[in-house]
Amino acid sequence: MPDGRSKQKQKLLYLQKILLEYTDEQHRLTGPELIEKLALYGISAERKTIYDDVQSLAETGLDIVTERQGHSNVYYVGSRLFQNEELFVLADAVASSKFLTQKKSNELIKKLQQLTSRYNAQHLRRTVYVGNRAKTYNEKIYYTTDKIHEAIFNNLQISFKYTEYDLRKNRRLRHGGEIYTVSPYYLIWENDCYYLVCYCNKHEKISRYRADRMEDVSVLQRKRRELTLDEEGLAKSLRAMYNMYGGPEASVVLEMSDSLINVAIDRFGEGIHPDPTGDGKFTFRADVQISPTFWGWLFQFGTDARVVSPGWVADEGRRLLKSMYESYL
Repeated sequence: MPDGRSKQKQKLLYLQKILLEYTDEQHRLTGPELIEKLALYGISAERKTIYDDVQSLAETGLDIVTERQGHSNVYYVGSRLFQNEELFVLADAVASSKFLTQKKSNELIKKLQQLTSRYNAQHLRRTVYVGNRAKTYNEKIYYTTDKIHEAIFNNLQISFKYTEYDLRKNRRLRHGGEIYTVSPYYLIWENDCYYLVCYCNKHEKISRYRADRMEDVSVLQRKRRELTLDEEGLAKSLRAMYNMYGGPEASVVLEMSDSLINVAIDRFGEGIHPDPTGDGKFTFRADVQISPTFWGWLFQFGTDARVVSPGWVADEGRRLLKSMYESYL
């Protein structure tokens, strides 16, 4: 245990801790109250030195506001690294994030609470409802993404085992625990999940894997594979094309009802150029990959959305709809 003399040397640190934890614009402390709280840490202080101590902290960059209240000064921390509104956004994002387990979400929010006063901290534990969103099961996601970033930064390969579910909803290792060796290039955030874009040695092609389904990730002391120009282009397209992977790339013209303009912009960004057709619909061009995920996204809008061109993509859409129809006969 530190003796009284060493604790006196720590007075400024404890004073800063008290001001950060117990004060904000609505909660102020007087000199005697600061002395009282310092005493709880076994530190003695005098009223005539508190003002100088506060000034010393202010000179180091802590935004301490001093105001007169009656015949005494009151002190509180003004601006902080994060404003409360910013912390609320971060806390809501952490609470609703799919790739974080409930345990990790709670741990992160507790750390965010330390960035504001104890009075505002309680508001960060707001209940956020996110419809149809299951939290991840993988507690190791932090370490998985950290190792992937390490490998990408150092131009190295990684190895891992990959998991999947069986029909009984039991998680199991794919192919009996086979070890995948890949050259990682991009870690992307999509649909509230991390995806790794990489070159897979087994499949000898550019692939994507869910980071939260990886187990036993290791960074190998082997340099990544150098991509050809075509492979580099494909890797970048998998990085940029949101949820449209697994098929040939195509530039398509889509037609949608005017009511879906917000959907189109949310999906493809403000870079699209809607062209009104005059009958309550508009067309625009977008680069997508023709895959089941593309059709699943498009078909959810029924007759309010369709592919206009190219013809081979429209033909594939008709074939899929016909097969779906026949499956219900």
